[in-house]
Amino acid sequence: MRKLVWCGKSSVSRRSSKAEAVPEGHIRVVVGEVETELVFLEMEANYLNHPLLEKLLSLTGEEYGYSYEGALRIACDIRLFQYLLHLLSTGNPSAHYMDLSDLISNFNFQCSN
Repeated sequence: MRKLVWCGKSSVSRRSSKAEAVPEGHIRVVVGEVETELVFLEMEANYLNHPLLEKLLSLTGEEYGYSYEGALRIACDIRLFQYLLHLLSTGNPSAHYMDLSDLISNFNFQCSN
């Protein structure tokens, strides 16, 4: 997977406790490209059906394999992942017609403004 660099600072803080209860209808995921910068996040489980998340999961599987223990791993820049979750949470219809390159282009455009 190619290494991508994004603008801005991440507003996500690391969770110290992985044992916290996950709200109903949500799942815990581990997001990040570098082992030392992984972040645990919770997201709505129904987002897993979205084509962009399916693509990110597929790329992660190709990069790291499909057999591991623990939370679902998504190898993605945390700020890009947050941007995707924002689009999905707001019901932005454009998110349903994007491919991964569109998502990255839109994210980079948002960073430049």
